[in-house]
Amino acid sequence: MKCFVGLDVSSTKLDVCIMLSDTTTPFTASLSNDLTGASEIKKHILELNETYAFERIVIGMEATSLYSFHPAMFFHEDSQLKALNVEVMVEQPNKIKKYRETFEESKNDTIDAFYIADYFRIERFSPAFLKEEKYLALQHLTRTRLQLIEQLTRTKQHFIENIYYKCNTLSTEIKNENLTISLWSSTIISLMTEVCTLDDLANIPLKDLADFIQKLGRGRFKAPDKLAKAIQAAIRGSYRLPKLQQDSVNVILGLLAREIRNLEQMIKDIDKAIEDMVEVIPEYQCLTSVPGVGKVYAAGIIAEIGQIERFKDHPQVAKYAGLNWRQNQSGNANSQNTDLVKRGNRYLRYYLVEAANSVRRHDSEYQTFYKKKYHEVPKHQHKRAIVLTARKFVRLVDALLRNRQLYAPPRRLMEDR
Repeated sequence: MKCFVGLDVSSTKLDVCIMLSDTTTPFTASLSNDLTGASEIKKHILELNETYAFERIVIGMEATSLYSFHPAMFFHEDSQLKALNVEVMVEQPNKIKKYRETFEESKNDTIDAFYIADYFRIERFSPAFLKEEKYLALQHLTRTRLQLIEQLTRTKQHFIENIYYKCNTLSTEIKNENLTISLWSSTIISLMTEVCTLDDLANIPLKDLADFIQKLGRGRFKAPDKLAKAIQAAIRGSYRLPKLQQDSVNVILGLLAREIRNLEQMIKDIDKAIEDMVEVIPEYQCLTSVPGVGKVYAAGIIAEIGQIERFKDHPQVAKYAGLNWRQNQSGNANSQNTDLVKRGNRYLRYYLVEAANSVRRHDSEYQTFYKKKYHEVPKHQHKRAIVLTARKFVRLVDALLRNRQLYAPPRRLMEDR
C-alpha cells in the first residue's frame, strides 16, 4: 500500500487530502498554514503508517512561491518522516491544473487537495527533490538580486522618460557626437538634477562646462568638450516647460536619481554577499572556470539547479529553465517553426542566458555557434541566437556539475591556438 498526501497551500491554510493507492481518502481537512497545522498532518501520516506499513509515502504540493516553502521544508526535514523515507515533491502548478481540468469539476480548495493527491498517485511526475539548505540560502540572494536589477531597469526607464520632458533632444545630440555615455550616468544625473538650471548650463562658456564635466566624471571622459557641446546644443534646441511643470519634473528626476544610486549600491552589497556565500559551495568553481562566467552568474545557476542529481540529464535541466521548444508534428509533416516554451524557472533562464551571452564573448567555440545561429534568420537574430547559445551552454553546465570537473577548452581549439 502506498500513501499520497496532497496539499493545497495558501498564505493561511493547508488543505490536505491523504489518499491511499486504492483511491480511498482516510483523512481530509482544512488546517492552518503554520507549525500546528503541519504537525497535525504529520500525526495522521504516522498513525496511518502504523496501520498500513506503507511501502511509499509521497507528500506533494504545488509550487506557490513563499507559501509552500515552510510546509515543504517542515516535512522534508522532520526526523520521524525521514525515517520512513518520505518523499516531498513540489510540482509546477500548470501540470496539476491541466490534470484537474480533465475531470471538468468545480474548483475549490478541498477538490484541489484531492486532485493534487490523485496527481501524485498516478506516479507520472518526475521526482523533484528539494534543494539542500545551502542552495536555498543562496537562492534568496540571487533571486533578490534579479528583482533589484529589474527594479533598476524600470527606474532608469522612468528617468529617461522624465529627462525627455526636461530636455527632449539630449539623447539625439549625444548620439550625434558619437558619445557612448548613458543618460543615467552619474554625470548626466548630476547635471540634470543637482548642479544648475538648464539656462545656467547653456550660458556657461564651453571650455568651463567641459572642465566642470571632467571634474564631475573624475577625469574619466576622453572627450568632455564633445559632451559639453552636446548638452548645450540639446538645451538650446529643446522645448521649455512652464515653471510648474518644470518644478514637478525636477522633483521626480531628483527622486529617481536617488533611487538609482540606492539600487546600484544595494546590488553591489548583494553581489558581495553572494560572493561570500558561494565560497562554501565547491560546485561554483566548476562554472567559474568557464571563461566569461563570473561568481554572480555561477551562483545564480547553482542556486536554481541545486543538486544536479535532481535532474536526469541536461534536457531535463533545459526544460526546467524553459529553454526547450514544442514539437509540432502531424503525420509525416514536422514543422520547423516552433515556439520556445517559456514555462519554467525564469530565474534559472535569466542566469543561463546572461552567462551564455558573456561566454560567447570569451570562448571561440560559443562565439562561432552564436554567429552561425545569428545569420540563419532575418528577424530577431540576437534574441534567437543567444537563446540557442544558452541551450548549448546548458549541456556544458550539466556536464561540469555532474562530473564535478573544471572547464577545459576542446582539444581541437587548443591545437588551433
